[in-house]
Amino acid sequence: VQLQASGGGLVQAGGSLRLSCENSGIKTGIKAMRWYRQAPGKEREWVAIIIPNGSISYADSAKGRFSISRDRAKKTLYLQMNSLEPEDTAVYYCNYETVYGSYWGQGTLVTVSS
Repeated sequence: VQLQASGGGLVQAGGSLRLSCENSGIKTGIKAMRWYRQAPGKEREWVAIIIPNGSISYADSAKGRFSISRDRAKKTLYLQMNSLEPEDTAVYYCNYETVYGSYWGQGTLVTVSS
């Protein structure tokens, strides 16, 4: 099982990025797909969740700015991030919760400059 996260980078405040998490190996038993982030010196925090029936939820910090989605055919999870702020600087991780266990991507660094 491998989750490959990508799309991070350096962006100015107010800019946008789209993160991707390509799933190779998880074919069945998906209960939920999430994005988390971990800022320097802070604990990892949940950002957004999408479950197979399409239900979506966001952390308060992401509401109105971030959008989680998935492309079933491409087996890819996305996080569209708009109106980025320096406080969004973090390593972003994708996570698949399945009936077999929880799987993490390797993380992609997002740096937002002021």
